[in-house]
Amino acid sequence: MVSSSPTISFDEALAQATDGRGLDEHGIIALLDCGDADSERLFATADEVRRRFVGNDVHLRALIEFSNHCRKNCDYCGIRARNRNVSRYRLSPEEVVSTARQAADSGFGTVVLQSGEDAWFTRDRMACIIRAIKTSTGMAITLGVGERDEGTYRAWRDAGADRFLLRIETTDPDLFRRLHPDDDLDARKACLVALRDLGYQVGSGVMVGLPGQTLQTLARDVIWMRDFGVEMIGIGPFLPHPETPLAQALPGTINLTLRLVATLRLVFPYGHIPATTAMGSLLPGGRERALAVGANVLMPNMTPRAIRDDYALYPDKVGLDATSDDRIDDLHNRILALGRTIAKGPGHVARHCQGES
Repeated sequence: MVSSSPTISFDEALAQATDGRGLDEHGIIALLDCGDADSERLFATADEVRRRFVGNDVHLRALIEFSNHCRKNCDYCGIRARNRNVSRYRLSPEEVVSTARQAADSGFGTVVLQSGEDAWFTRDRMACIIRAIKTSTGMAITLGVGERDEGTYRAWRDAGADRFLLRIETTDPDLFRRLHPDDDLDARKACLVALRDLGYQVGSGVMVGLPGQTLQTLARDVIWMRDFGVEMIGIGPFLPHPETPLAQALPGTINLTLRLVATLRLVFPYGHIPATTAMGSLLPGGRERALAVGANVLMPNMTPRAIRDDYALYPDKVGLDATSDDRIDDLHNRILALGRTIAKGPGHVARHCQGES
C-alpha cells in the first residue's frame, strides 16, 4: 500500500468528520494513515457515531451463494471463468427458493442471493425465484449477481427485489482496467445508476490492499460512493487466490481495513456496513472487531453445506454458519456478548438520511 502524506493532521480530520463539515480527500487520508494510538480514537469515535445514528442492532442477512459459474475473469477472483480447478455448481431455482424459506423459518428478515455472473439465471428465471421467495416468506431480498441490462434490473425490481449489491472495487480507471480484463468501469457505474434510479437500495464497496492501490485511491473511492449515495457499503481486505494472476501479491491488512470501516461510518452515519467474511478470514475475530468500529451487519451463510466450500473467491474462507438452530443461537450469543442486540424485520436503510456526515 502506497501512502499519500495528508495535508491536515489526524486531529483536524477527526474534528472535520464530527463537527458537521464532512470529510474531504485529505481528511480521509489522514484518518486512514494514522498510527495505533490514533486508530483507537478513530475506532471509538466511529463506534459512538454508529450507536447514535443506527443504534445497537446488528442486522442479520441470510446469505445464499447459489452459483459459482462466472463469465468474468477478474484478476483477484477465485471463481473467474479461466480457473479450471473450481468445482462448479448451480442450485436449481427450486433449491434457491427452498433454502430461502429455511432462512425465513430460522427468523431471518433478509435473504442475500449471491452468485457469479451466471447467464443461465436469465431475467425470467431470476424473476420467478424472487417472486416465489417474496410471496412465500415476505423477506427483503438483496441481489448480488453482477452486471445486467436496465430492463433486467427493472424486471427483478418489479418481481420484489429490494436491494442490490454491486461492488465497484476501485474507482481508479487505470487500476480497474488492470484488474478487470473483460470489464469496463463506466459500464459498472452505469449499472449502479440504473439500480438507483429504479428504486433499489444500492450497495457497493471496495477491496483494501489491491496491488497498485494508494490511500488517495481509497479516499477517492469513499468520496465517489458518498456523492453517488450508496446505502450499503461492503469492504474487505484483498486476499490473493492461488489460481489467479495475483497469486503472488501481498494481501491487504486488517488494520487498514478496520480504519476504512471506521472512516466509512463517519461518512455514512446511517449506512449499513457489513462485517465481511474476508475480515474473519484474515484475522480470527475480525468480524467482531469490525462490529466494534462501526459495522452493523452480519451475513451468516445459508448455502447448502455440500457446496459451500466451492464458492471460493479467496482461499481459507470462513463463514458464519447458520444452518442449524444451535449455531444460530451461538451467533446470537456472540452478538449479545458484544453488548449489541439482534435487529428485527427487514432492516431497510433510512434512505432520506444518506450522505450526511
